[in-house]
Amino acid sequence: MFGRWFSKRATARFARNRRGNVAMLWGLTASVLVGMTGLTIDFTRAQVIKAQIQNAADGAALVAARNASSMSLTDRTALAKAYFDAEAGEYGTGATFSLTPLDDNTYQVNVQTSMPGSLTKLISQRDWSIGVESQAIHGGTNVEVSLVLDTTGSMSGSKISDLRGAATDFVNTVVNDVQTPFYSKVALVTFSAGVNVGGYSTTMHGAVAGGVNISGASWASGSAKTITGISKHNTAVVTSANHGFSTGDVVYFSGVKGGMTSLNGHYYTITKVDSNSFSINGVNSSSWSSWSSGGTQTVTKCQTSACEIVVTTTASHGFTNGSYVVICGVGGMTQINNASSCSSTSAASGTWQVASPTSTTFVLSGSTGPSYSSYSSSGTAYCTTLGCQWYRFTNASNSTVVWPISASCVTERTGAHAYDDVSPGTALVGYNYPAPSDSNSRCPTTSIIPLTANKTTLNNQISTLAASGYTAGQVGTAWGWYMISPNWGSLWPADENRPAAYGAPATAKVAVIMTDGTYNMTYCNGVMSKDAGSGSNSNHINCNATNGDGGVQAQTICTAMKNAGIIIYTVGFDMSGEPQSSTDMLTNCATAPSYFYNASDGTALHAAFASIATSISNLRISH
Repeated sequence: MFGRWFSKRATARFARNRRGNVAMLWGLTASVLVGMTGLTIDFTRAQVIKAQIQNAADGAALVAARNASSMSLTDRTALAKAYFDAEAGEYGTGATFSLTPLDDNTYQVNVQTSMPGSLTKLISQRDWSIGVESQAIHGGTNVEVSLVLDTTGSMSGSKISDLRGAATDFVNTVVNDVQTPFYSKVALVTFSAGVNVGGYSTTMHGAVAGGVNISGASWASGSAKTITGISKHNTAVVTSANHGFSTGDVVYFSGVKGGMTSLNGHYYTITKVDSNSFSINGVNSSSWSSWSSGGTQTVTKCQTSACEIVVTTTASHGFTNGSYVVICGVGGMTQINNASSCSSTSAASGTWQVASPTSTTFVLSGSTGPSYSSYSSSGTAYCTTLGCQWYRFTNASNSTVVWPISASCVTERTGAHAYDDVSPGTALVGYNYPAPSDSNSRCPTTSIIPLTANKTTLNNQISTLAASGYTAGQVGTAWGWYMISPNWGSLWPADENRPAAYGAPATAKVAVIMTDGTYNMTYCNGVMSKDAGSGSNSNHINCNATNGDGGVQAQTICTAMKNAGIIIYTVGFDMSGEPQSSTDMLTNCATAPSYFYNASDGTALHAAFASIATSISNLRISH
């Protein structure tokens, strides 16, 4: 190194110099300078070693505290020391390790080790001494964690694979094998265009108005009557023995022969002449060719003035005049079915408008009964307003469409409780009517899992994560809150799933929210809103988002969560192509800027989740 500063000749001259003590002074100064440089290097090394040993000591303290109170101190120490050795690695070689019980529940780990100096040996022969300590209460703090994961279409490929791995490692770190006397549990929420709540949907958004069973459908009143003649008159007169019709009745003709065939396929109002004949109002047959006998010529009374279908239901249907219904599953008279099946996920071909309803009958306005097949069996009629199995609305292209409800998906809560955590018994969450022709408007296939300490259950669900759909992150954020809110506890099936009360002693509530993009899926009446940032107009409803921008919604929810005492970590995954506002939202959503992790790739995502998991575990540690 010094050769770069001095030539050999200059060095020789410097060494022969007798005009003072320059050489001696230089030798002494050089030793000090080199030693000071070594001090800086060794200090940095010492800091790295101390951090590694501190992490190992923290874990060892937790291992000591987590195990059963009946374990002897000798066995507990051996267990903690084994953990320390494994985590500290080469930095723990030769370290002095001790475990001290401070009381019945609290254990302290002390570690002392030395680090040989390097260049500092020029100014001191002493080794560096490094000491750390860590304390952990036996279980110390209950931990309730809501893990909220983005499984939208942009997460496809290696990204969803990276997420599965990172989330699995997170669960394995956070959830303790021993859950007494304190517990650590995780709830799982996955989101895309909404949140899949599985079998909890009825409880969450209220019962969907079901259909009413159909017991009959017909247009005719009574049986068909045989025609035995039709006269050529200014007003045509029909002969039909014992026809039973009355003046003002509407009748339908079929099979008429000869010069009167123009009557076929039409309905007319009649005037009774006598019990065996009637005149056809408005029909002048004087110029027609004569009627001919033969074949089956009939006339049938209609139930309505336009021979429309009258549907009969097994119970009171509740439909009002002018409302619209979807009919499906009818046998025989299949022409009145609007959907291929009652469980169809496809759009209905249309609706029927209800006319002249009674408690158990209604008319299908505009139907043409005589041209349909005869009813044989079954069928269901559904309402088509918000909250019904089918929803009829105008889309953003000004077309009327009819879409089925999602059986398990939920969307934004609106109204006074859009941004709080009152139970759905007070304020229901939103329905979801996804666009049948747009698979990206559907919910994730994986459903929520309420709080549990069952790592197998959680990891099995995580292993099935698949990427698809738009990004309704505000819905996922809200559900991250609901899963650890005590106000929702009564909805879950077992005590294990029910969150503790806010402010419960020694209990921490944490939400971890991960996404890779802008929240571009918003709703109006359970349908993708007109101003949502995804999909074509035909797949949007013709009204803007009830709650406004998705990112603003999420940030508002986060603020309310933090006010409730919930710790929030956020993770952005490969956000380089997203607007700065999306990163800002995640930063502001987190408890503090340091609680936001910006992971550029899969390796960084794993590191972020690992760091968060360690931080959550360290909630139990006091140094």
